Amino acid sequence: MTRWNELTQSWGRPPGRRGVGVLLLALALVGAAAWAGYAASTRRGTDALRAEAKHQLDLFASVVQGMVRRLEYVPATLQLHPDVLALLRQPADAARQQAAGDYLRRLNAHLGSASVHVLDASGRVIGASDPALLDEDLSFRPYFQEAMAGRVGRHFAIGLRDGVPGYYVSHPVHDGARVIGVAVLKIGLGPVDQAWALLEAPALLADSNQVVVLSSQPQWRYTALAELPPERQSDVRATRLYGDQPIRRLPLQVDLRIDEDSQIVEGVLPEGLRGNGERGLAREMLVLGRTLDGMDWRLLMFTDLRPVRQDAVQAGLLAGVSTAFVLALAVVYGQRRRITRQKLRAHHELETQVAARTQALSEANERLRTAVAERQQAEQTLRRAQDELVHAGKMAALGQLATGITHELTQPLGAIRTLSANAVEFMRRGEHGVAADNLGIMARLADQMGAIIEPLKGFARKSQARPQASDVAQAVRHALFLYDQRLRREAVEVIDLTVPGAALAWCDPNRLEQVLVNLIGNALDAMRDAPTRRLWIAAELQDGQARIQVRDSGPGISAEVLAHLFEPFFSTKEAGVGLGLGLAISRDIAREAGGELSADNHADGGACFTLRLPLPPTP
Repeated sequence: MTRWNELTQSWGRPPGRRGVGVLLLALALVGAAAWAGYAASTRRGTDALRAEAKHQLDLFASVVQGMVRRLEYVPATLQLHPDVLALLRQPADAARQQAAGDYLRRLNAHLGSASVHVLDASGRVIGASDPALLDEDLSFRPYFQEAMAGRVGRHFAIGLRDGVPGYYVSHPVHDGARVIGVAVLKIGLGPVDQAWALLEAPALLADSNQVVVLSSQPQWRYTALAELPPERQSDVRATRLYGDQPIRRLPLQVDLRIDEDSQIVEGVLPEGLRGNGERGLAREMLVLGRTLDGMDWRLLMFTDLRPVRQDAVQAGLLAGVSTAFVLALAVVYGQRRRITRQKLRAHHELETQVAARTQALSEANERLRTAVAERQQAEQTLRRAQDELVHAGKMAALGQLATGITHELTQPLGAIRTLSANAVEFMRRGEHGVAADNLGIMARLADQMGAIIEPLKGFARKSQARPQASDVAQAVRHALFLYDQRLRREAVEVIDLTVPGAALAWCDPNRLEQVLVNLIGNALDAMRDAPTRRLWIAAELQDGQARIQVRDSGPGISAEVLAHLFEPFFSTKEAGVGLGLGLAISRDIAREAGGELSADNHADGGACFTLRLPLPPTP
């Protein structure tokens, strides 16, 4: 800081050796700022231009793919037509040739393609929408060779007869496991030439040989992006993909960097000498490209960078002028430094006030942390109270079911008592086989009693909520088991649409059962006076959630009750029957698990409660 002050003060003195050095330093700072502004503007402008060009490129690529690939499926379907298959089996039959030719002409007219033709295993055209192609030998074409190898062929080529370029798609025609011919579809490329205006910039399409097959610049067609190796040149001449067109080098040198993951080609193109030796406009252009999905074609677009450079020059000039202005302000600052010192005292007082205010803010922050801690403690207390209410609800349900469970256990206990006495008597008589049979029956009865008690043990257990993958169907079975006696006593028909293992919910299983017990109990209460008692339970996966519906055939829910249904201590039951907390606790359980509980009236009558819970996280 001291060195800077000395420099700013020296600018007000007569020029000397130090003044010249400071002046040179200022000019260097201005130049550095101008260059930094120019570089930053160039980078931002290039990024913006690249983003816009990529959008146009993706749009045009989609258009080209829609034009060219929309008919690729047709050759695969030709082998399904009986006339085509019959012609390949008997190519010399004139009647079959006529039938297949008529079908191919109708198909070509319907599709709007350039031509459709069928080749035998030797590569000879035996059926075509254009009679001029008949008996033409196309065995040298790559698409024929690939189809005979059992693959789908896709290639650009110039027609031998009409000289019109097109995109050829071939597919093998099988007779059983044997390839007996090839179906070929030629797609015209005229619509692509009419779509170049969408890009508003020079562009080209190159095939897998890196030969330009289509371009908005006619002079670029049938030129190569890179020098073709001798063996590739021989293949091109042998296959006659480009007819008799000489393959020249593209007059532009493109430096490409290929990103294999995103299939984006980027590079800066300095435009130099043209192919005929004439020097074109020496300018920089941005080259972007992408590979068309499902095709061996690459789309390249050339965007002029001159507007970006012009904006960058203006930004650099602005940065230099701004820096010079800042340096001039620094000179003024150096001249008026003494005035600034007089203001330091006021600044010190301000710092004192800021320190006092900071202390007050710290104290307020400490009080806020204390309030947050108290709120967290209250929330924990509320959660514990909620757990107690859930457990109390379970105990209340178990109390209501005690009579039914006692009846279920009385019969096996009486049978065990009788069988044990008989076993003692049979063992005293020496009839050990009969005694063993009685003991086996007693073991099965004990297992039956355990199956009755086991769901009650899990339901009555007091536990903290631990979300896990819970089987919805199992929870429904346990909840229905608890109401088994009541369901039979009240003649309720249960329609359970849940599929075991089909729906898993991320929720504590005990709390899920508690919610289902509340919903089923409410449904049974609602159907107490109904002439028809049906209970529907359904579970499915919908919109990334487990969706459980409990529906009854009762009178439904009135609009007034529906508005207060989930409020604590609200109940439509008689005084002394329930606390009105079941649905409020059930909704809290659903929301704590990340779901929701809602109620409505079904279109066919009755109330319908919908429980939505999140799915287990993907491992």
